[in-house]
Amino acid sequence: MTITRFAPSPTGALHAGNIRTALVNWLYARQHCGRFLLRLDDTDAARSSEAAAAGIRDDLG
Repeated sequence: MTITRFAPSPTGALHAGNIRTALVNWLYARQHCGRFLLRLDDTDAARSSEAAAAGIRDDLG
């Protein structure tokens, strides 16, 4: 099974590059009957926020 992922850092709103990457990964997974996973990257804890994470989930939901 094909599995793709999108792992943005929740430090703010998604930008066009993020959305393009997520869309390409989602389309690839869909074309191959696979799964698309959203994984919020927590490597920048000082700038990350739960509000940004919720916004990313809402934007992609």
